[in-house]
Amino acid sequence: MWIVAVNPTAGKGNCLELSREVVSFLENHGENSRQIIAPNAQELNARLREIVDLSRSELKGVIAVGGDGLAHLILQIAVPAQVPFVIVPGGTGNDFARTLGWSHKNFQQLLRRIVSTSAKAIDLGNVDSEWFGAILSTGFDSVVNERANALTWPKGPARYNAAIALELPRFRAIEYELTLDGEKFSTEAMLIAVGNGQSYGAGMRICPLAKLDDGLFDVVILEPVSTVEFVKVFPSVYAGKHINHPRVRTMRAKKVLIEGSTIAYADGERIGPAPVSAECIAGAGLTWTL
Repeated sequence: MWIVAVNPTAGKGNCLELSREVVSFLENHGENSRQIIAPNAQELNARLREIVDLSRSELKGVIAVGGDGLAHLILQIAVPAQVPFVIVPGGTGNDFARTLGWSHKNFQQLLRRIVSTSAKAIDLGNVDSEWFGAILSTGFDSVVNERANALTWPKGPARYNAAIALELPRFRAIEYELTLDGEKFSTEAMLIAVGNGQSYGAGMRICPLAKLDDGLFDVVILEPVSTVEFVKVFPSVYAGKHINHPRVRTMRAKKVLIEGSTIAYADGERIGPAPVSAECIAGAGLTWTL
């Protein structure tokens, strides 16, 4: 049996219809499924945990139809239970699905894959006992997340760009203490991104060299730059070319401790104030990739 978990408000409400297509596909391929639709994350979490606990031996996997928020919720349940998970992207960012190689355009290919092949193991990040699939971030991007989450307009990816425009003129670099695999150093930075996956913010490839099968995070540090320079370099993040800038440092590590006056986000979800400690856990999740 497959569980199809749906965020009915994601993608301007289109995920509900998308989930019906998923259920129909499964039925047409002789697969049993149970759909879970809840008005909020708390209820969805409770119902999903109950079903996984009761039916774990019968489950083929959990299919999340929504965005990164729903995917993040699913990870907290599926990973400890060692149940395969699938993300059918239908939200605003869809960055973890993008890391896995899936988009709304090829979700039928994803469904064909899950009914015909076995899931494979991928690396996941764990920050203060919370699982994440794509990016753990602090600094300017976290400030942008705080502002974007408070905005009611515009909708979609444009909300992040609006938040950037509002926060950039007054943002100042942060003093950090970083510990990477036991080696501690101080740095002043605009932002720090710890990547298991490659992108956040609806396609910004902040950690373009990150891989899901190497047991390591890619750590990207943007050292202080002027507002003018930031605006000049910012468009290159979508292609991952910002890592060639002289004020961008890249490192790799299995364990990362971040200390400083900042807020941390993972997969777009608020983790909380630093210090935060993260570890890349090799083969922690079971899913399907392109």
